[in-house]
Amino acid sequence: MTAVVRTVLGDVEPAALGRVNYHEHLFQVSPLLPGDELDDEQSSSAEAALLRASGFETMVDATPFGLGRDPAGLARISTATGLGVIATTGRHREAHYAPDHPTRKADAAQLAALFIADVREGMPATDADPRGPRALSPTGAPVRAGMLKGGADYWRISAFERTTLMAIAEAHRATGAPIMVHLEFCTAAHEVLDLLADEGVASDRVVLAHADRDPDAGLHLSLTERGAYLGYDGYARPRTRSDAELLTLTDTVIAGGGGDRIVLGGDVARATRYIAYGGMPGLAYLGERYLPRLRSAVGDAAVDALITTNPARLLALH
Repeated sequence: MTAVVRTVLGDVEPAALGRVNYHEHLFQVSPLLPGDELDDEQSSSAEAALLRASGFETMVDATPFGLGRDPAGLARISTATGLGVIATTGRHREAHYAPDHPTRKADAAQLAALFIADVREGMPATDADPRGPRALSPTGAPVRAGMLKGGADYWRISAFERTTLMAIAEAHRATGAPIMVHLEFCTAAHEVLDLLADEGVASDRVVLAHADRDPDAGLHLSLTERGAYLGYDGYARPRTRSDAELLTLTDTVIAGGGGDRIVLGGDVARATRYIAYGGMPGLAYLGERYLPRLRSAVGDAAVDALITTNPARLLALH
């Protein structure tokens, strides 16, 4: 069976993805980010065009169920900009969901059924009505998810988050879709991989988002030895880690043999940091300002692996 990547405009061969930003958001509404909502299609489309112009051909929109995702909007943006987009299903870490959010009532089996349907049949037009009409692309085809997502808190996997991880494991077994797990400063990374492994998920089908928030090369190499992918997406955040620290981390992990397990993104995720919403530095920062420095540090071949070869391998459904 030929491997494919599921985009919002249909399945494509992994080699067709080109340069991939593995983690951004074009739509997102969370109680954790009041006033930073990404909810305007015109502005999000303009920001996607900036990302495309910066040298990326594809991105993963990492907004899962219940946080303002707009599958039909993603399909329209992809059509208008020429940027390939891979949509996400799953559930974020618990803190993103209000105490009365309907998803809190679901068990693992119910969640898994929802996630499987999102990948196989198409995502709902609105998450407020998950059993309602499917979102449609401009061609009238259903918009399907190509990524599963869970999350864990700082050195803690709550019952809510454990339920999500169990559900995405079941959905992965049914669909072959890759898994992204949000980590807080790369804590509980091995514990998350252990939990998923117990549920039949191979570590090489998992990307650990925000691994670079703890720039511990030894920890990172221990994770890559298990086959896990490391999501490096902390650029332009000098209040936590400078770009210089991340350059050094990436160079060290590549030198240690982990270069085939790193993928790059920005996870900008806030209106106040999008040019098109009136903020800065925008989605073009990674391609225009960080990647030239990374190429100088590790070379063109290494960078090309991080943004082409590695994500193409990770994102394939199998």
